[in-house]
Amino acid sequence: MVESYRAFCSDSYVNQKLSLKLDLPRGRETVLALFERLRREYSQMTQLRRLGEELERESPAGAGPQRWVSIRSSSVRSGVVNPAELSQSYGLHRSLLELTPYYLSISPLDVEYLELLYGFDLAASGNHDAVVAEALFDGSPLASLLELGDAAPADCQPLFGMRFKGYDSGADVDAFFEVKTRPQAVRSFIESDREPLSVYLMLRRHGPFAELEHLAEAHDALRALGERLVNERVVPTLLAPLHGALGSSGA
Repeated sequence: MVESYRAFCSDSYVNQKLSLKLDLPRGRETVLALFERLRREYSQMTQLRRLGEELERESPAGAGPQRWVSIRSSSVRSGVVNPAELSQSYGLHRSLLELTPYYLSISPLDVEYLELLYGFDLAASGNHDAVVAEALFDGSPLASLLELGDAAPADCQPLFGMRFKGYDSGADVDAFFEVKTRPQAVRSFIESDREPLSVYLMLRRHGPFAELEHLAEAHDALRALGERLVNERVVPTLLAPLHGALGSSGA
């Protein structure tokens, strides 16, 4: 995990999604050839799984930064979990943007959007929504909505969106800041009570793209914007207050 984030979260990850308008070819040889090409570059990606219509290639948990690639009917997704440095997150994503169009016959006009997501999980028990309300809304005008006698917050998952006009070669980029809670009743019934509270920064650049080479360039633009927003906004405005509230509540 990136050292500067270690004090605030238990896990961090950078995911990418290439969403397409048309379904991808499902030929066995084509998909396996792509997976094998990636394995030659990332030797620890040895595990192959099928989950319904989804095919996934991944490295085992605990083997350095964990990497995974998933191919669905109309999207190609990838992720890197707990990289030692942010730079370790991007190689797999960029390789996919360079390789996938040729292995899976993707046209630049077929691209619906390219998305980069920065995620941070904070280990938390108890009422996630109460923690979020205390950390992010205490003392603000919105806090009065939650001060209703014996009532406790049951759904407090702020989502804020903004648009950067003409950020990437004249194309707009959408950015979303989200805090995701897990209801305590659900966690106690089917999962560990310490399922994480998560913070996401999602960046999305819509197509179409004139050339396939522009996909990698768009990734670089999203990466530059993402790192700036994580350091200047996500860490001080979301991660630090949530971490402080979890510490004070003993979660």
